[in-house]
Amino acid sequence: MSITRDNIMTLEAYSKYRKEHKPQIMAHRQLRSVHLGEHVNMQFESELTMRYQIQEMLRLEKIFEEEAIQDEINTYAPLVPNGSNWKATMLIEYPDVEERKIALAKLIGIEDKIYIEVEGFKRVYAISDEDLERETAEKTSAVHFCRFEFNEATRKAIKYGAKVTLGCDHPNYNMSTVIPLNQLESLREDLN
Repeated sequence: MSITRDNIMTLEAYSKYRKEHKPQIMAHRQLRSVHLGEHVNMQFESELTMRYQIQEMLRLEKIFEEEAIQDEINTYAPLVPNGSNWKATMLIEYPDVEERKIALAKLIGIEDKIYIEVEGFKRVYAISDEDLERETAEKTSAVHFCRFEFNEATRKAIKYGAKVTLGCDHPNYNMSTVIPLNQLESLREDLN
């Protein structure tokens, strides 16, 4: 299902919906969050997470004008996977401000070094920040948007149980983790 103006709730309707459904939405977001080491969190997006993001922005900003609502949809709807890919928000997390500043200077280019490796296939590197450049010559951003595009054979392997690893081969942040089965099951739903 795609996100359109017709399926975005009014502020009043969303307020009621939010009270009832926020715990399930947070559980869904948690299920789709994969930590890569101590400082990188990949939040794999879905139609539900992006609809929630849009509704939250409308609520927080008290947006009710049609053009502004459409702007929010246009911003976030492209982050919904389309059946051949996974899309993720990469968060570089350092609680200490000074430590974060130093780390972001050392991690320039990290968004292009994030990969998914499906057992038996070549690594699929993230296509990052397609909307705009998010780094300067001095530092990278703490937030990047990544798309992992899979060919048909790779998608089938993921769906039928191949081991899937999330990794990074940046010289200053080189690590990998096998995506846990419960999270992988949720991500497989994106490949239909």
